Amino acid sequence: MARNEVVLRVLKIIPGALSWSIIIIIACLAFLNPVAAAVVILTFDLLWIIRTLYLTSLLIIARRQLALHRDKDWLLDCRNAPQSCPWQKIYHLIIFPVYKESSEILRSSLLALKNSNYPMDKLIVILSFEERHGPAHETARVLENEFAKSFFRYITTFHPQNLPGEANTKGANATWAAKKAKEFIEGKAIPLENVLVSCFDADTCVEKEYLPCLTYNFLNNEKPHQASYQPFPVYNNNIWYASSFARLVEVTTSFNQMIESLRLEKFVTFSSHSMSFKTLVDIGYWPVDMISDDSVVYWKAYLFYKGDYRVIPLHVTVSMDAAYSDNFFKTIAVQYKQKRRWAWGVENFPYVLSRFLKEKEIPLPKKIRRSYHLLESHVTWAIWAVMITLLPTLVILFGGAAFSRMPIGYNFSRITGMLFNFALFSGVIIIFLSRTILPPRPADVKWSRNIVMLLEWVFVPLIIILLGSTPALDAQTRLMLGKEMVFYTTEKKRG
Repeated sequence: MARNEVVLRVLKIIPGALSWSIIIIIACLAFLNPVAAAVVILTFDLLWIIRTLYLTSLLIIARRQLALHRDKDWLLDCRNAPQSCPWQKIYHLIIFPVYKESSEILRSSLLALKNSNYPMDKLIVILSFEERHGPAHETARVLENEFAKSFFRYITTFHPQNLPGEANTKGANATWAAKKAKEFIEGKAIPLENVLVSCFDADTCVEKEYLPCLTYNFLNNEKPHQASYQPFPVYNNNIWYASSFARLVEVTTSFNQMIESLRLEKFVTFSSHSMSFKTLVDIGYWPVDMISDDSVVYWKAYLFYKGDYRVIPLHVTVSMDAAYSDNFFKTIAVQYKQKRRWAWGVENFPYVLSRFLKEKEIPLPKKIRRSYHLLESHVTWAIWAVMITLLPTLVILFGGAAFSRMPIGYNFSRITGMLFNFALFSGVIIIFLSRTILPPRPADVKWSRNIVMLLEWVFVPLIIILLGSTPALDAQTRLMLGKEMVFYTTEKKRG
């Protein structure tokens, strides 16, 4: 085995090995030395309480920023702002990689674009279907008849199966579409640096001000080509119809992204986002053989620009579908598979570090800091729920009567209970904030659903147990053992 392959194999082992080592060591301590285990867990709980307060504060600030820009006319700002490149020269390329999504799902995404506060003659829209999905041709025909004349150019393409070096991933489809778009753009003599590309999930509905907001932030950035532009994702398309379990999970996901938007040094692209088309071409498009293409494309640009690349938060939302199914247990399965796919972003760790080892121009402190952020975020995801639910129970169980008579044992359950109380405190804030991002209640949904959406928060402990750490541990274990994961396409369900 070549030296580079050995290094890469070791890097793939590190996250999972570290996560499992922490859990196993503390579990063994709970049996061999309950006092030592209790000290470790109490220290973690204290740090987690501080972290919870800090992140809740960031969430309030992020939600406030979003509210301040809610009614802003970004196109007016584009017209009034002094720029070296007039906003009228900026084209938007919007790519929708499509697999099995229905015409209903895609139609709502295209209508949202059509209703944007931006000239339609500056929009190039590509629906890139998978050739391997038979019904795709009929879906493409229906939508092309309806939207072919709505934009500067509407393009339908079909991504072939089994191209050399490719896996069945969204990134492979998006790259195929982007290359087709490049042919069209160059044929029209449009400079690549005047094109902004947005890669959206098939169910992504942009709000009216998304495109002008993106244009304004691009033109008023000192290094516009050295940045990605990330809106706030919300899952409002079907939120009133989704099951309680799915709603709670998706609200948490939205809020996590709002929090990350204020931690700029750690901020990495997630799901639907935008960037300079010139930059995308320069870095060689999205990865065609990796599942976490949304984040890897950021790291490709970061490495291309020798660390001088960042993500700029856009204070607008894009709305997607909450993932749910026909019953409670199927919904858990759908959510679990989706979260495990996101947790597979741990593949970024060996990808980035293997390139950091070769890259000499990025300062060493920056490489160490970014590597630590990557590792810490994934390990924390994999252990936090186990640390606050399972391991304290083991300490009490193995400690027995002798441990319970000690001062630390007597107060252990009370102190760990403080974490639960702080979680309740932050939970109340999240419940309130979640109501502020809901769309209006549809006419066919009863008012009583509002009561249900308040009471459903009692299921949070169940979500922590089922989806807190297990998807991340699953993904890290697969990576550690060399069991590559297959791209999972989330089921889209409306009504």
